[in-house]
Amino acid sequence: MTQADLPPMPLRPEDGHKGTFGTVIVVGGSVGMIGAPALAATAAFRVGVGLVRIAAPAGVLHHAVGLEPSATGFVLPDEPGEALAAIDRADPEQQAVLAIGPGMGMSRSTQEIVEALLAHQPRAVVLDADGLNALAALCARSCLAGGTLPSRLVLTPHPGEFGRLASALHIKGSATDPDQRPAAAQALAEQLAATVVLKGNRSVVAATCNRVAINQTGNAVMAAGGSGDVLTGVIAGLLAQGMDPYNAARLGAHLHGLSADLWRERNTDRGMLARELADGLTRAIGAYAS
Repeated sequence: MTQADLPPMPLRPEDGHKGTFGTVIVVGGSVGMIGAPALAATAAFRVGVGLVRIAAPAGVLHHAVGLEPSATGFVLPDEPGEALAAIDRADPEQQAVLAIGPGMGMSRSTQEIVEALLAHQPRAVVLDADGLNALAALCARSCLAGGTLPSRLVLTPHPGEFGRLASALHIKGSATDPDQRPAAAQALAEQLAATVVLKGNRSVVAATCNRVAINQTGNAVMAAGGSGDVLTGVIAGLLAQGMDPYNAARLGAHLHGLSADLWRERNTDRGMLARELADGLTRAIGAYAS
């Protein structure tokens, strides 16, 4: 997957305003993991989204928003029905993109909230981290089937998260063997009717109808906590600006890796913080668009 194969950045009309460029709702955060939703929010802003709202438990919300003051936020209740109602109140027109999972934790209520948010969800969804672990648990219990999942769904598992999903769905193939990764990602995409970004060295992007792409950007400087939260925000931000899931995932993976490549060129082969990866997206977009 080279730049020539990728779509252009979403259009940016000069008369646009913050409502023009979409809204992302980041659903996540828990005690000890308040930074994850903030990183996703920052990344969404850096790729051009107009508004980001963080939905987090009461005890962590103000900390998460404090880490990304451009975002606003609201409390995510523990009860699934109330959580869904809170999101519907925040987005009554159901036009926002949901980025579910960064720092969410793996309590029983998390699984129930993820189930409630995924079932027959009209919004586009990016599912990462503990959202993926919750989905794996639901699949193992046969609580969700492809037909009940969002029609615009992007999954962003690392090999461990992929392994839990594959085990629950009886999908064969290695998430770490370069020769098997494309077919394994494709199998998950087909089974859940979703777009899958199987993260790792040369991330694989797969979707239904036998669409598979191998990302060519990125390097080992990205091997640090929070990098995945940044990718979640990038893809959600592109979706919110009108891109379809497969193109948002392909372009998102490319820009995410390109930000790291440009950082390494200017610095060294280690020591990049996830916040720097997110902030570097503007330079990556400039290089991509030039």
